[in-house]
Amino acid sequence: MTTDANRKWWALAAVGSGTFMSTIDGSIVNIALNTIQKTFDASLGQVEWAVLAYLLGIVCLLPSMGRLGDMIGRKRVYMTGFVIFTIASVLCGSAWSLESLVAFRVMQAVGAAMIQSMGIALLVQAFPSSERGRALGYNGTIIATGIATGPVLGGLIIGTLGWRAIFYVNFPIGIIAMLISLRALVADNKRSDQKFDFLGAVLLGGSLVSILYSLTEGQHVGFTVPYIMALFGAGIVGLIGFVLWELHTPDPMINMQFFRIPNFSLGIMTAMSVGMGIQFNFILLPFFMQNVLHFNAQKTGLMMVISPIAISIMSTVSGRLSDRFGPRWIAPIGMALLGFGLFNVSTLTPDSTVFDIVIRVVFIGLGFGTFQSPNTSSVMGSLPKEQGGIANGIMGVMRTVGQIGGVTVAGAIWTSQVAAITGIAYTDITKAPVMALTQGFQTALIVAACIVWVGIIPALFRNNKMHEAPAVT
Repeated sequence: MTTDANRKWWALAAVGSGTFMSTIDGSIVNIALNTIQKTFDASLGQVEWAVLAYLLGIVCLLPSMGRLGDMIGRKRVYMTGFVIFTIASVLCGSAWSLESLVAFRVMQAVGAAMIQSMGIALLVQAFPSSERGRALGYNGTIIATGIATGPVLGGLIIGTLGWRAIFYVNFPIGIIAMLISLRALVADNKRSDQKFDFLGAVLLGGSLVSILYSLTEGQHVGFTVPYIMALFGAGIVGLIGFVLWELHTPDPMINMQFFRIPNFSLGIMTAMSVGMGIQFNFILLPFFMQNVLHFNAQKTGLMMVISPIAISIMSTVSGRLSDRFGPRWIAPIGMALLGFGLFNVSTLTPDSTVFDIVIRVVFIGLGFGTFQSPNTSSVMGSLPKEQGGIANGIMGVMRTVGQIGGVTVAGAIWTSQVAAITGIAYTDITKAPVMALTQGFQTALIVAACIVWVGIIPALFRNNKMHEAPAVT
């Protein structure tokens, strides 16, 4: 029998298993793209939809699933997410065409959005406020572990069992996670007096897909292409329509009063700033190592594992510090460390060694690990617990928008700098001279550091108090 004393740790195990499974699935498929491309005789652009459909599906559904969990019960949504994700994983492994694989990846995204939107809210519900940072720190460690092990585990599974096995492996993991969740998670009461805001969900989800897809696809075809501009414009108009609708509907999906709470609004702003800045490193550093330092893929992969390892170590430490001293100062310290790491990465040259890289990216990992748990604790603690699902959903969207924006801006800065230095607009930037690539890389990472450092300003205006917004009824 699970007692109240240890139930919270079982809840952490339940949430951790879901977090690990959905996180690792986001990166493990990248390793299989080349093999999938050959299996279905498709182009790289077509195969990339197996990744893009999953990511877009998650980000557009996070707020809706968060709101749904707040309304009908988080355990119910979380468990349903496991069922959908597990079944979809088996279907992905059994896909008979690329089109069927993409369709099943969308189905996977529905389950993953349910799991991810409920995870943090369930932890906040299970742990007392005095231990919230500690719990979120452990969860951050699990996320970083998933990011670090995804590519390695994916390569091992694909090499021995084939690409379909990376999906089949989710079946036993999902079953075990569901059994743990059934035992550990307490069912919360259904609040039947509320109506789900279907129009708001469609407006927000459609707008996010339009904006994020235009930012992603625009990197390949150009941002001035008419359909890219139309998609982006439609997304902005849709967001405006969403806000106007939410302000007037009696049962909004997102209570706009939330954004008047400093700890909430400033917390999601800093999450977006950090997401954008750190993405510069994750996108550009592998290209720099392979095209300037001439590392092979295996060596590059090992270098990229260092930062998640540092994140996993620091997340737990910062969570405990947040519980003891409050998140107000811990999160900005993490941002300062992260910016310092990004700035130091900008000093890499064609003569840099492995040690030069390690000593720099460690600071990136330590900084992000220091920031993440206290910032999440501050955001989640700014709203009443019954709004935890939608709060986590909004934060996830803002973080993802920052990351995709980081990819777009990083690529634009690097390519424009290389073109300015050489006087040539390269269709394949990797063909540019090494020194031009280096200078473009250095400029981009300096911009990344500045983005994170500027984000410290709003972070300093937060406090350690827990402000509660009115519940959405």
